[in-house]
Amino acid sequence: MAKVAWIGLGVMGYPMAGHILQKGGHELVVYNRTAAKSKEWVQKYGAGKAAATPREAAEGADFVFCCVGNDDDLRSVTTGPDGAFHSVKPGAIFIDNTTASADVARELYAEAKAKGFDFLDAPVSGGQAGAENGVLTVMIGGDKAVYDRALPVIECYARQATLMGEAGSGQLCKMVNQICIAGVVQGLSEGIHFAQKAGLDIQAVMTTIDKGAAGSWQMENRWETMANGKFDYGFAVDWMRKDLDIALAEARQNNASLPVAALVDQFYSEVQKMGGGRWDTSSLVARLNNADK
Repeated sequence: MAKVAWIGLGVMGYPMAGHILQKGGHELVVYNRTAAKSKEWVQKYGAGKAAATPREAAEGADFVFCCVGNDDDLRSVTTGPDGAFHSVKPGAIFIDNTTASADVARELYAEAKAKGFDFLDAPVSGGQAGAENGVLTVMIGGDKAVYDRALPVIECYARQATLMGEAGSGQLCKMVNQICIAGVVQGLSEGIHFAQKAGLDIQAVMTTIDKGAAGSWQMENRWETMANGKFDYGFAVDWMRKDLDIALAEARQNNASLPVAALVDQFYSEVQKMGGGRWDTSSLVARLNNADK
């Protein structure tokens, strides 16, 4: 049993921390910007302790996990005035599950090394359902020996956890993930929109083509909700735009060409203007349907 700190109890972090407690049997201290959420977590799981600051949460921990919103949030809870980096003990491992930039991952890796502890960037894929069921995919950047030490704890909430390379590589892999999702969701949205316009039986179409080359996780899990105009089932448009912005910024640095990702990012901006910032990413189909009005 290890001492574990968890920073950030949003829709992802809340259940992920729960899996570490329940599956791993580890001793947990949790922190959330809204203190009531930390107290709620402790009450729900009947164990653990709520900390007042990230610094307090990380004190004495063997592993410190973090899952917050963006680069600024991440810097705030790590190197900010009450950040965890001020109290992480030498030899401990800080595992960041935030989807952030590769630049901030490299920056925090270097800062951690200078302070005598280790850092892994470890963004996740699988959405809220994956977090709740403990079957996330984790893309990790950092040192192999550190990854090996952290893996048994990470596996409490993961179906697959892979070391992608040096610091920042986990974030770069997550960018690839989001780039691929953007194209798939747009293609599926256009397919559903076209099928409905053509007067086809949408269920017959989808249950036929999902067994062939057009099949995808998005099709299998989202076609029906998309066809019914329901968009409360996953990762929000606001967060997808944040992730695509990170990927597009990285592409400007490495000279990658991302025409489809850039276009879909603009489509998501239109969904935001429709009031769909908190809709899930499958709401791209709503933009197509809205064009008819």
